Amino acid sequence: MSDPTSAVASPLLGESLSTLMARSRTTPNGLSSADAEQRRRAADNRRGAWRALSSALRPLHAALDPLVVILILAGAASAILGEVGNAVMIGLIVSASTGLNTWQAQRSASAVAKLQKSIATHASVLRDGRWSDVVIAEVVVGDIVKLAAGDIVPADVRLIEARDLHVQQAALTGESLPAEKRVSGQLLEEIGPDSVDLLYFGTSVVSGTATAVAHAIGKDTAFGDIAARLAARPDETEFERGTRRFGMFILQTVIFLVLFILVVHIALGRDPMQSLLFSVALAVGLTPGFLPMISTVTLAQGAVAMAREKVIVKHLPSIQNLGGIDILCSDKTGTLTSGKMSLDSACDGLGKQSARPLLLGTLNSRFESGIRSPLDAAILECGYGIDDKYDKAYELPFDFERRRLSVVVEGPAGFVFISKGAPEGLIANCTQIEVDGQVLPLDEQRRAQTLETFRHLSEQGFRVIAVASKSVESGSGFSTSDEQALTLNGFLSFADHALEGVARSIEQLRRDGVQVKILTGDNELVTRHVCRQVGLDAESMALGSDLERLDRNALGKLAERTTVFARLSPAQKHRVVAALKAAGHVVGYMGDGINDAPSLHEADVGISVAGAADVAREASDIILLEQHLDVLHAGILAGRRSFANVMKYLLMGTSSNFGNMFSMAAAALFLPFLPMLPTQILLNNLLYDLSQVTIPTDRVDAVYLSQPQKWDISLIRKFMLFIGPVSSLYDFLTFWALLGYFGFAQEKFHTGWFLESLVTQTLVLFVIRTADRPWASRPSKALVATTLGIVGIALALPLTALGPWLGLVPLPPSYYVFLGLVVVSYLVLVEVIKRAVLGPVWGRSAKRVAINAAMRAASRPTP
Repeated sequence: MSDPTSAVASPLLGESLSTLMARSRTTPNGLSSADAEQRRRAADNRRGAWRALSSALRPLHAALDPLVVILILAGAASAILGEVGNAVMIGLIVSASTGLNTWQAQRSASAVAKLQKSIATHASVLRDGRWSDVVIAEVVVGDIVKLAAGDIVPADVRLIEARDLHVQQAALTGESLPAEKRVSGQLLEEIGPDSVDLLYFGTSVVSGTATAVAHAIGKDTAFGDIAARLAARPDETEFERGTRRFGMFILQTVIFLVLFILVVHIALGRDPMQSLLFSVALAVGLTPGFLPMISTVTLAQGAVAMAREKVIVKHLPSIQNLGGIDILCSDKTGTLTSGKMSLDSACDGLGKQSARPLLLGTLNSRFESGIRSPLDAAILECGYGIDDKYDKAYELPFDFERRRLSVVVEGPAGFVFISKGAPEGLIANCTQIEVDGQVLPLDEQRRAQTLETFRHLSEQGFRVIAVASKSVESGSGFSTSDEQALTLNGFLSFADHALEGVARSIEQLRRDGVQVKILTGDNELVTRHVCRQVGLDAESMALGSDLERLDRNALGKLAERTTVFARLSPAQKHRVVAALKAAGHVVGYMGDGINDAPSLHEADVGISVAGAADVAREASDIILLEQHLDVLHAGILAGRRSFANVMKYLLMGTSSNFGNMFSMAAAALFLPFLPMLPTQILLNNLLYDLSQVTIPTDRVDAVYLSQPQKWDISLIRKFMLFIGPVSSLYDFLTFWALLGYFGFAQEKFHTGWFLESLVTQTLVLFVIRTADRPWASRPSKALVATTLGIVGIALALPLTALGPWLGLVPLPPSYYVFLGLVVVSYLVLVEVIKRAVLGPVWGRSAKRVAINAAMRAASRPTP
């Protein structure tokens, strides 16, 4: 890790808080709105210069593609040798390709940026003497920021005030435990994560509250580069990995074919420069050059479509993984249940109604400084009257290992230590029990009765917490070791009812190939009750204690056959997700709490909700505007549509297009002239790619939506091996007809094959785009328009003034009759082969679609 004592951070050394405030030109009352706006504009101007430079360099970046560089060099060589026509044509094609890619990329980036604004992370800053919420990007140096549990630290800050503050900074230090932070009141002698006065951009608050002054923002922060990498989720997605491997496969094929043709042509005494141009043009024809643009546009349109389904995409590549999810891991609360807790009852440890645990629980919830849980909110909503005679003296914040929170309150009876949390651990720390106002020893019989009371409440589906207390002498100097020798005051039980329709949503996900697994920290009794209500198998439930003795392989096997996990710690949830991924599954994780962040980051797709803790939303790829499985299901189907449309372009590029280029390479070896001029090859490829631009708008068969979509190189290979030779067969038939039947000379031969090649490989899209019969699956209007429009342009070119310049000449009417017969018979044969080769695979999927449709119809309520 880089040394944080950079030029930005070094002025802090030996500096007092007051000196930092003066250097930052701020006060404890914060900045004025006008001053903050001026500072923001100054920072934006610096960032804007980089954005402008980045935008200006985007076309250059596109032009630096290796194949484009070869084209540019070939065009320059053509110009030097006097082949001005070829040079101009290559220049136009390079400009059109890079320009279209750049334009589409900018449009896509703009569309996604608009969506992401709606789920931007906010920070609380002091402006004009009032606390205001602003997006993190608007925090400026000198801002006074307020922090609480769940917040992302929005800048490098120095603490002004802190109370029970613990910060998770594992991204910087690798330490899994939160670090305690406080105001030392001293000059800074240390700069780095270990400094108790400093918090760093990108870390997160686990517990406590604080106010602090921002002294560095954005990339000026000491760890800005690390935080940016964390937010960007740099891990390569499965689809990106498959695309890269596919690109390497095509590149290897291109290099071999180009070098082979170049060597053979030179050996046969052909013109070296013409042979070079032909070889380079052939390389371009073999390469699916519009794949990045098609992928970007498809993903961007998918993101916009998903936004209409109330699903916001933070990282475009995650759409592909969303469509590939076959296991969805989620907490119980908020997914199976509403997440809205209401207090049902307050009773003592033996099950008798009692107000005492509610009084103490209210004091505990009222005075805790961390982020309030739904249980705290339910307690405080009861409106239990507490007068002003109580003051908070101390707090031991909640953590996920102890699973309890303790406060020390000073009241009329002196100092009282109050603990509230998971019953199992809290009961174990109690030595006495309060019953009917009397404090009795917690002997074995009474302990068994309290555990039975807890079990009985849990079996009824209630969430239960225990409340315990003791009198103490003072209000300070406590630690977790003081959570002993307590008096059990009783239990508070809460109801969180199952969401309406969630059982149907789970069944629909299952039918579409997605298993739902519940990973919860709740106890097994409540979990089993809720899971039974929604149709999940909770009989073979696994507990957190069961996981401790298992290695990754054993855990993976257990996780695959188990639907429900209970009593899991955050680390154990993370282990389950990692084990499922290692077993070959594409895993989605849905969570909204601070403790969910590690699992969200580990999953192939992290899914959170708009109201989640900042750290959870930052670790997620997908944000749901409504926390309901139906919304997520719609997002998964949108991801599958995007994947299917990208695959259509790949299948096209590796079937008919590959066959045409192979035919061209073979024909060049025995024809007395080149089968097509380099400029014609390039034009053919450009027009073909332009016809594919609207693939992202196309409809998708139900077959593609019925199961998770993953990268399948075998499907591409089958298309290449079976559809490619069919294209070559028709090309050789065309060669024979043009030379033997029509007796065309060089220019007419070029024109005839240019038209046959382009028309067949363009129109075959209507066959390849669907697993069904082409006439039974309607393409989008935009796809029909671009495809037929390109065919029309190709047929018209020989008749225009551009024709002679491109080497294209008019052909007799008899040729067009031949062309029509070739196209119809070619499309029919491709359809027959498609169904023979791929029918069994698609047939099984189609059967699943039919079964799912029948089951949905049977389960639909009668009007």
